[in-house]
Amino acid sequence: MGSIQTQSWLQKLEEELNIDVDWMDPAFSKRMASEFGVKPNDMTSNNLWVNIQMSHPDNKEMFERTVKELKSEGWLAIYTRIAVQLCKNNIDNVRGRVALQVNPHKAYDTQAVLDHARAYAKEFERAGIPKTKYFIKIPSTGPALNAAPLLEAEGIRTLGTALFSLPQAIACSQAGMLYISPYFNETRAHDDLSLWPNVEDPATQHTMSARIVQILDTYKRLYKETGKEQPLLKNASFISPKEAMAAGEMGCHSATISHTCIEELAKLPYDGSKQPGAGVPKPNPYYKAGGPTPERLRKLANVDPLAAADWDGKLASTDIDYLANNGAELEKAIKKDPVTVERLDIALKLFGGGIDESQAKIEAQMAKA
Repeated sequence: MGSIQTQSWLQKLEEELNIDVDWMDPAFSKRMASEFGVKPNDMTSNNLWVNIQMSHPDNKEMFERTVKELKSEGWLAIYTRIAVQLCKNNIDNVRGRVALQVNPHKAYDTQAVLDHARAYAKEFERAGIPKTKYFIKIPSTGPALNAAPLLEAEGIRTLGTALFSLPQAIACSQAGMLYISPYFNETRAHDDLSLWPNVEDPATQHTMSARIVQILDTYKRLYKETGKEQPLLKNASFISPKEAMAAGEMGCHSATISHTCIEELAKLPYDGSKQPGAGVPKPNPYYKAGGPTPERLRKLANVDPLAAADWDGKLASTDIDYLANNGAELEKAIKKDPVTVERLDIALKLFGGGIDESQAKIEAQMAKA
């Protein structure tokens, strides 16, 4: 008799939410399906991943050819076409969409965000990738999010990234975005583990869990009150497999997970008796069919371990127009939250460093071309 294969953490998590691969290497996405038994739903990326992948030996010919073809149009046009080609290399390895992030240096310039997102869209069309197969990641600042309603009206779907707070999430709802990606851990924690809340039960003990639950609760309420579809919550920035499993229990729509964490999830045999909490099968459609917050997580609805010392205990209001006056109210809310101020700034600088490296590589090749 053949042995019964034990279900992995990754396979169990895939029952509870959509698993996205936060990595642009086509070989790894293929491995997920062939070795791990889970085909990625979406492929997310950022300016760091584009920079790494454009230097991969497999992409050398494409990189040099693109620089030569678009030399007269400047480095950003070259970067944009290369980034889309890297997505095309992975398009058949995912069930859903691929993603690219606008220039983080322009996070406070609405027109620049529009221009770069539209440039991506033009390149996706040129590459034969329809609007139903990609989305554009936009930093969750007031000015940047003001680009989202215009893009959405053009059929260019968007995701709010660099998101750390409920006001940012409400602004993304008001902008009509497809997804949001709250960062479970701040970007620095991946390299400096002293900043990582390495807790036994991330769903209840991690400092970011309360904000995730509050965003989900708010979106569920807004859907119930208005009937308007809300952004789907694509949780991001996990360090440990336990944190990814917590996203399933919290009821996130999807989790975008690094290749290293996916490898770990695929190796762990699932034993429900050893999990602090359990998720439920993913609802479809998400908001219409979704259930309430799990009982053991409801205590998180009105607390905030990350709040400023003078927080009055009140959650952000959905009655405020966070997009008005170029996002003035959102910028005001962000400034009242030191954690969001710091983590947003650090994230934008991190991704800005990635695109700066890409610019330098492209300009060096332009000099040779």
